[in-house]
Parts: sequence; structure tokens; C-alpha cells
Amino acid sequence: MNDSDWKKARVRAAKKFQERFLRPAPAGFASIRVHDLKHTFGRRLRAAGVTEEDRKALLGHKNGSITSHYSAAELGKLIDEANRISATDSRGPALTILRRMAG
Repeated sequence: MNDSDWKKARVRAAKKFQERFLRPAPAGFASIRVHDLKHTFGRRLRAAGVTEEDRKALLGHKNGSITSHYSAAELGKLIDEANRISATDSRGPALTILRRMAG
């Protein structure tokens, strides 16, 4: 799907966006890949609570580990799930996220 026709279609779509909204298409608009769309679709399916079996069928996978790759858990969801144990633990939050300072 990353052949020359797909690339031409992305460029045409970016051009139509600019014609319609009178501003350039967002960064990356003309370079979006099929796999980017599959990742988005898989993540949205997971967020909507679609079972792994159904996500596998919708994404056209035979192997469940590939389905997991395309529909990885969202970081916020993982943090929420990890913090669920703090409801039964009086010591406070169970998970602390540290961020590196840029620079």
C-alpha cells in the first residue's frame, strides 16, 4: 500500500485540504502511511472496549500478538489501572511518573 499510487493520493489529499481550508495541511498529512491508519484504528477499537478477538478480525490478523502491536494500551489507561490498587492501600498513590527535563 505504500506504492506510488498511495503516495500520489496523499499529495492530492493534502492539496485538496489546502484548497478547502485555505491553509496548508497539518504537518505529516501528505506523508501518512497505511500503518499509521491501522495503529489509529486498532487503538480506537481497544479504547472502545472491542475484544481482542474482534480487533484481530477487523485488523485482518491471524496472530494475536500482531493485533496487540496495533492496539497497544494507552499510557493514561495503564496508569489508571495501576493506581486502582491505591484504593485498597492506605499508603497513597501506587504509581509515580517521572519526566526527564528537556535540554
